[in-house]
Amino acid sequence: MPGHPAWCVTIEGVTLDDLVRLRRARDRMDRDYAQPLDVPALARDALMSPGHFSRSFRAAFGETPYSYLMTRRIERAKALLRLGELSVTEVCFAVGCSSLGTFSSRFSELVGESPSAYRARSHDAGAPIPACFAKIHTRPIRNREAKRPSGT
Repeated sequence: MPGHPAWCVTIEGVTLDDLVRLRRARDRMDRDYAQPLDVPALARDALMSPGHFSRSFRAAFGETPYSYLMTRRIERAKALLRLGELSVTEVCFAVGCSSLGTFSSRFSELVGESPSAYRARSHDAGAPIPACFAKIHTRPIRNREAKRPSGT
């Protein structure tokens, strides 16, 4: 690959050293999702320029850093909304979003219903499901990833 020594292994154009740093950045997003995180700060931590970080992250994980972070935040928001102890606005800020409008539109895009509608409906059917399976089942799916009904 141009720009890399012949001995340097790459996967999808991402070096193994970069992949290690990208995984650390992804782990930070998983852990610190409620903190103010942005691409330039994550890129600095990964010792990359913001553009290289974004391109490499997408090549390695199939989505942009912003999209990944918002998915983590929406996952956590769904859990908080199921508990029903916080308002939608409180949940928005608790998961690290600074704009209720952006939070609500992104939530609706990923979940298929508004945060208020999600909070209002019963979630008792999932109560006996172990948390590790519930997380898989309730993970937000982007509209472009949702399967279309056959014949459309």
